[in-house]
Amino acid sequence: MDLEVDVEKQHGDFHFAAAFSLTQRRCGIFGPSGSGKSTLMHILAGLLKPDRGTIRLAGQTLFDSAAGINNPPEKRRIGVVFQHSHLFPHISVQRNLLYGWQRTAPAERRISPEALIEVLGLRPLLKRGVNRLSGGERQRVALGRTVLACPHLILMDEPLTGLDEELKHQIIPYLKRVFQEFDIPLLFISHSLREMRLMTEEVLVFRQGALEGRMLTEELARNSMAAGGEGYANLLELGRPRAVGDLWAYAWGNTELILTDPGDSDENLFKLDARDIVLFKNHPQATSARNLLTCKVVSLFGVNNRVGVELLCGDRHLIAQIVPESVREMEIVEGSELIAVIKASSFRKLG
Repeated sequence: MDLEVDVEKQHGDFHFAAAFSLTQRRCGIFGPSGSGKSTLMHILAGLLKPDRGTIRLAGQTLFDSAAGINNPPEKRRIGVVFQHSHLFPHISVQRNLLYGWQRTAPAERRISPEALIEVLGLRPLLKRGVNRLSGGERQRVALGRTVLACPHLILMDEPLTGLDEELKHQIIPYLKRVFQEFDIPLLFISHSLREMRLMTEEVLVFRQGALEGRMLTEELARNSMAAGGEGYANLLELGRPRAVGDLWAYAWGNTELILTDPGDSDENLFKLDARDIVLFKNHPQATSARNLLTCKVVSLFGVNNRVGVELLCGDRHLIAQIVPESVREMEIVEGSELIAVIKASSFRKLG
């Protein structure tokens, strides 16, 4: 992504101001309701005109108040996926998908409809009317239609709000696959920390119309734990497992994890609560837990009665959560070697 923004907008009693440049491919816009997330999205898409400033994307000036430049939405090459899919109800899924592609100049068509249909798993839906789709299916079609317009940037504005947890975790692997496969820059707008962690690498944090901070997504999650927010959960992307007796072994970097739950695809997402990781200074003599990982402490963070311990286990990272007394008694410092013990039943499959 090559995006430069420096804008201001007075919208009724609400004042919005932001100045930043982005190069990461998957960036989040995070903040509570009323923080300015949707205002930024509307400004970028050309649906709301700033009072002053500049917007440049991929070397092209989209808005420059001093030069009198304000490209209309259809000239900005920015695709938007809203919370509500806004599909055309009178035509089929296939015709919805091809709507933007047919209106894109042949020289700009970088993505094959066949390839996208395969990645999004839409082939069984092509002949259906959109009113016969579930909420998750509608969002997949909306994303497909946007991607096939071959934009330089895609904005997703709270796209998973309104879906239940199971549907969210069913659609997220499709979303991740699309952005990895077709390498399209993404701005993902949400107030959900979990969605941010699943979809983005870097986050811009907004509050009361101003850019409050910029950080890696995992840093945002750790800050939330340190400030007494939601408990930290490790999100692990694992491949297809192999059976080991009544359990299942998944490759995780250069080691394996033993889980109770099977996975039926090449991409399985699991959650592991940081509180379910037990730390030992030495290898325990006997334990019912199936996972014993030799790790090195990378960092410690937290406040009050909770401490996050960042661990490097082989070539992958985990966060364990313990109390300050345990840190002192075990003399845990950066560089300490520990054994992380995890029960096979502690992993929760998402989706």
